[in-house]
Amino acid sequence: MKKLALLATLGSLAMLLGAFAFQYIGDMAPCKLCIWQRWPHGIAIALGVLIYLIPNRWIALLGGLVVLGGATIAFYHAGVELQFWPGPDTCTSGDISKLSAEALMAQILATPVVRCDEVPWSLFGISMAGWNGIISLGIGGIWLLAFRAGRRRV
Repeated sequence: MKKLALLATLGSLAMLLGAFAFQYIGDMAPCKLCIWQRWPHGIAIALGVLIYLIPNRWIALLGGLVVLGGATIAFYHAGVELQFWPGPDTCTSGDISKLSAEALMAQILATPVVRCDEVPWSLFGISMAGWNGIISLGIGGIWLLAFRAGRRRV
């Protein structure tokens, strides 16, 4: 169980490192949905650490469900990119109540616009969101195998 959980944890770590590499080395700012896709991998990494401290097969099940939830977000994002359905039309910002109109306008103009419905990078016709969904299915499957393997030890 622990070896499979480690493999799944390393898979999520690789996904996050890849996302940060695209962002900071490749200079590709993430959109709102890209950020949402990172959270399940971060949670899965924390669960991978936890399963080593508290070996419990139910943690592996939770890891699988979290990463499969992330795959759902990724496939939703891929559908937005393919124009199958609309993406979120909202964004967030920090506290702007103390900014003057000129400072606010300067901040708006200096902020890069990152759209969820545009594909900044693809491989074999599959976007980053699509690859995240596919790979997350595999990582989620590994977590579920870890859950199943934990049953044999009980």
